[in-house]
Amino acid sequence: MGRVVITHSTYVEGLIPVLKRLAAVPGIDTVTPAVISRVRGRSPVLRLRISAPISGGFKLLARRGSSAQEVFVVTTLERDGLEVLLEALLAGG
Repeated sequence: MGRVVITHSTYVEGLIPVLKRLAAVPGIDTVTPAVISRVRGRSPVLRLRISAPISGGFKLLARRGSSAQEVFVVTTLERDGLEVLLEALLAGG
């Protein structure tokens, strides 16, 4: 079981419960929410998408409302496997 690193006082609404479920999946080592910023567009629901590969995993971008937050995931999963997992988590599965 992986862990969620809680380092900030502010997170995109609804993000932490999803990240805790993500960290419980085998193959996920560490999930670290990072910089939060304001963006122009609006996303009515929480969205997570893979942004870029990093050493040992991937950088994700979480969007909800007019906020965006980077999330770093250290994992042994391949990109396709992580994308399927993220879709399932956001669908409530």
